Formats: sequence, structure tokens, C-alpha cells
Amino acid sequence: QVQLQESGPGLVKPSQTLSLTCTVSGGSITSYYYWTWIRQPPGKGLEWMGAIASDGSTYYSPSLKSHTSISRDTSKNQFSLQLSSVTPEDTAVYYCARANGLGLEWSDYWGQGTQVTVSS
Repeated sequence: QVQLQESGPGLVKPSQTLSLTCTVSGGSITSYYYWTWIRQPPGKGLEWMGAIASDGSTYYSPSLKSHTSISRDTSKNQFSLQLSSVTPEDTAVYYCARANGLGLEWSDYWGQGTQVTVSS
């Protein structure tokens, strides 16, 4: 059974970089899948942010591409999200997930989510 766990600071100041890590157990991030970041702002729906494929290729939502970066550490079986120049609108619950394709509908295993608040 694949398990995912998000970690990172819960509070980030505006204009700073939000950094989160997802630790995967029960499966390798170099296997066939897309390792994905998703967020849900308060009172809004889920938003697919981007993914890193098993071969290391990265894919981003066009609306976030300019300030989003996803990377991985295969030795630790982790993948990470960096979101630069954050604003209060980036306040959300952030999830990492395993997916069979690009997009929300393809995610099958999810982390529990971590709340990130952007505030001074």
C-alpha cells in the first residue's frame, strides 16, 4: 500500500518561497506514475498544480508555471514543491498524490494534506 506524507512549514510570509516535501513509502517514485501536487484554498475547489513523472520530467499548471518548481530526491524517495513569491492567495491545504496521468481525476493515493498559511 502506497503512503504519502507532506511536510513543511505551516506559515510563510508574503513574497517568500513555500517549500513542501512529500515522503513516499510502499512504492518507488521512479516507478510508473506521476507524483503530483494539488491544493485547495479555503472555500474553493481542488487545484492541480503540477507533477513529476517517474523519469523526472516535470509538468505544471499553466497558471502556476511561472513560480512553481517540482523536484525529487530518489535516494530518499521524496519529491518536493517550491512556490515562489507567495501571496495570501496561496493559502491552502496542500496535498501530494500519486497519479496515473496528469490531472485531478487520475490521482489514486493521496497524502493527508498540510495547511499552509501565507501571512505576515
